[in-house]
Amino acid sequence: MFSLLVGAGLSFVNIGAEDILGSVGLSPIQLWIYMIQFRDWAIPNMILGAFIVVPVWLLVYLFQPPRSS
Repeated sequence: MFSLLVGAGLSFVNIGAEDILGSVGLSPIQLWIYMIQFRDWAIPNMILGAFIVVPVWLLVYLFQPPRSS
């Protein structure tokens, strides 16, 4: 909801995404390239983390003492 209001306000004063990106020294193409590089870095690291976390969680879950009701 808030983002919709901010977008409408920026549109009202004629400020676009290109203007905001230009003020920090980026173009939309550069931002897209950075997003693809981040995705290519993040996905293998998330999978590697899952190979460690899921088996440890499963072992802890299997060997914890039973809970009383």
